[in-house]
Amino acid sequence: MSKSTDTPGDRFDVVVVGAGFAGLHLLHRLRGMGLSVRVFEAASGVGGTWFWNRYPGARCDIESMEYSYQFSAELQQEWEWTERYATQPEILRYIEHVTERFELLRDVQLETRVLRAAFDDTRQRWEVETDRGPVSATHCVMATGCLSSAHMPDFPGIDQFAGDIFHTGRWPHEGVDFTGKRVGVIGTGSSAVQSIPIIAEQAEQLTVFQRTATYAVPAHNHPLDPGHQEAIKARYPEFRAANRQTYLGFGSDYPAADEAATEASPEEREARYQERWGHGGLAFMGAYRDLLVSSEANESASKFVRGKIRSIVEDATVAELLSPDQVLGCKRLCVDTGYYDTFNRPNVSLVDVSETPIEGLTERGLQVGGSEYEFDAIVFATGFDAMTGALQRIDIRGRDGLALAEKWARGPRTYLGLGTAGFPNLFIVTGPGSPSVLTNMLPSIEQHVEWIADCIDHLRANDLHCVEATKTAEDEWVAHVNQVADLTLFPSCNSWYLGANVPGKPRVFMPYLGFASYVAKCEEVAARGYEGFALS
Repeated sequence: MSKSTDTPGDRFDVVVVGAGFAGLHLLHRLRGMGLSVRVFEAASGVGGTWFWNRYPGARCDIESMEYSYQFSAELQQEWEWTERYATQPEILRYIEHVTERFELLRDVQLETRVLRAAFDDTRQRWEVETDRGPVSATHCVMATGCLSSAHMPDFPGIDQFAGDIFHTGRWPHEGVDFTGKRVGVIGTGSSAVQSIPIIAEQAEQLTVFQRTATYAVPAHNHPLDPGHQEAIKARYPEFRAANRQTYLGFGSDYPAADEAATEASPEEREARYQERWGHGGLAFMGAYRDLLVSSEANESASKFVRGKIRSIVEDATVAELLSPDQVLGCKRLCVDTGYYDTFNRPNVSLVDVSETPIEGLTERGLQVGGSEYEFDAIVFATGFDAMTGALQRIDIRGRDGLALAEKWARGPRTYLGLGTAGFPNLFIVTGPGSPSVLTNMLPSIEQHVEWIADCIDHLRANDLHCVEATKTAEDEWVAHVNQVADLTLFPSCNSWYLGANVPGKPRVFMPYLGFASYVAKCEEVAARGYEGFALS
């Protein structure tokens, strides 16, 4: 793919930051409205999350037939997925296909990092500074993604280590061969769960450093049956409509149950959990409707998963270390292929750092509890500065020079996750305060893209220039997001949903639980003339 070039000082109707699923769809939609759009992307190619995350075993935890665009019926019919859960290379090929099919790249400027975006009160425009020159636009849209800012712990001695250091979120494009090497993996989240089994097959010795044990359910991944794919394509409108009613990525063909675990017998629960375990994937959390609101219900499911771990892992001590003691689902459930089995391999060991933290790196490896572990390579599977990290790495300033980082110093504040008071004509795609990471991201992205495009169209049709969330609407929405979260078990553990994986980050539950109700609210706001937004 060739990239477009830009002339310093160019003026656009809309500047979009990020060329992942969100930025590309927004470009297609806005360009169809006759607007001039420029998308800036720091990477050398499109794809966003799926451009950067190339670690071994990287694949989506949403089934591939549901993890794709809906805006084009022809696109839905022509693309053929090969597996139940698509791999990173296949998803990236899909994104590149969409980019080429709709000739999007001519309005995308690659290898360009946005450094600053400031609203000019006098000119009523966004002045955007990139590392390749300035541009201005009426509207600025942050399509920077929820999981795009890799978090690297600031361990002492990190510059002293003589071996290779990798982060799963910034994996070398040429790949890494761990054959014959001593490898340490720090972290046991989703990227670790996916990569550890593959690294273990290559490495001479693999040592996993675990702070918090992870719940993982089997993917039961397999090649897609052509007949199954054809059957879904024949009813795609109905399939997609049902998918928009789900949450947590359960899937429309295996939705959440209506029954409560607290009302079922132990035998009924065991059978239901076994059925969901056999099906595989995130649908396990939909076994009963009360798993994320009732501690008693959640414990019944947690106990089942811990029993599975103990039945898989042969060493009883290791099995206990791998068995989580927190609420099932308060951290994102992992979907794995052979993760627990990997700890039965003779070349794999587990080090618990929950009570004896990693002290730092040395020239030869890691220092923990006064002991040195020697490695040829260390892999940081330490996740992301989720939801807000990518936004706060850009110097974004609204009215009177107000910095977004200053406004969000105690936690992000938005109205619907789409806008934030004091920042006119600034939109955020799947921002904090929207369902985002508690959903299948693709329907969430498309819903936001359509809402933003419709809002801009409404402004143009009514000879209006600015749209800005009001402080009152923002305050009420933040309170509502917190109120909904407090009705659940989500805030009960230190997860990246609350920013707990990043030292010093405010502990605020950032996503909104409930996609269908959220969509209804957004539609109501628009129908009432964008209630809660000031239009001028």
